[in-house]
Amino acid sequence: MRAIAIRTFGDPDGMELVERPEPRPAAGQVLIRTEAIGVGGVDAAIRRGTLSNYGFIAGLIPGSEVAGTVIAVGDTVEQSWLGRRVWASTGTGGGYVELAVADLGNVVALPPALSSIEAVTLGSAAPVAQFALQRGRLSTGEAVLIRGAAGSIGIAAVELAVRAGAEVIAVTTSDTDRGRRLRELGATHVLDRSGVGDAPAAYDVIVDIVGGPEVPVFIRRLAPNGRMITVGMVAGEPPANFGTAILEQFLHSISYATLSLATIPPAELAQARADAFTSAIDGTLHPVVYAMLPLDAAAQAHRRMDAGEVFGRIVLVP
Repeated sequence: MRAIAIRTFGDPDGMELVERPEPRPAAGQVLIRTEAIGVGGVDAAIRRGTLSNYGFIAGLIPGSEVAGTVIAVGDTVEQSWLGRRVWASTGTGGGYVELAVADLGNVVALPPALSSIEAVTLGSAAPVAQFALQRGRLSTGEAVLIRGAAGSIGIAAVELAVRAGAEVIAVTTSDTDRGRRLRELGATHVLDRSGVGDAPAAYDVIVDIVGGPEVPVFIRRLAPNGRMITVGMVAGEPPANFGTAILEQFLHSISYATLSLATIPPAELAQARADAFTSAIDGTLHPVVYAMLPLDAAAQAHRRMDAGEVFGRIVLVP
């Protein structure tokens, strides 16, 4: 089968189209003929090498979520899964392929009204946004800043925060079209990446999808009793001394947390995905697709992400 592998970390040109043996599902797994592959910020961070401390090695196939049709099942998996359209998580890699293997616990059956492309736009992004806002204990009327609002997680967070009755401040590039689209989705204010603009000076909740060296800057913008939740590190890890910014605000009783879906109970996670898919069908949550590209254009997809031009999600179509 065809797959995309990371030959060398760094520039997108370090990714290459390769041939790999067709996988077979082990016990408790299914084999999926992929119809859509989500290209996420974490894929770009892994490819750049900014997450090298997590043990990624050359030859890795990136990609964490796919949608398609189950064509084989492993032992202990009911035959009724054969032929079903599904969304699946492949973990921290293994998704940029024509045939993907996934554990049954990471597979969700798709409703007929939802396309595979829509599924990979929301399948991971919406639950991350939902549980981040829950962890931030967001309440009606509070000011929430979404850092990295133009990506699929950020867009979902904007819409979910609006539904919660919050004042939503979106941080993205200074691109006026992005700002317009974020306001159409419900954002009250749109700021550039430095956080500069016409908006509240302090925030009750910050959902951070970006990470990187600017984390202390945003910690210092929390209101008293404010909560910041980091859900991604697209720009790499924060500086080693970023905890100093937290201690500087000791008298304001702020808090800082991280969120990984790996810590969410499987039943809650499956329900969150099902709810997101239902919301997409009824139009209360929007799967925003920036571009659909063939599998062998993965490097082009990553170049667009590195250029900061993507609004929503790029989807690879094998």
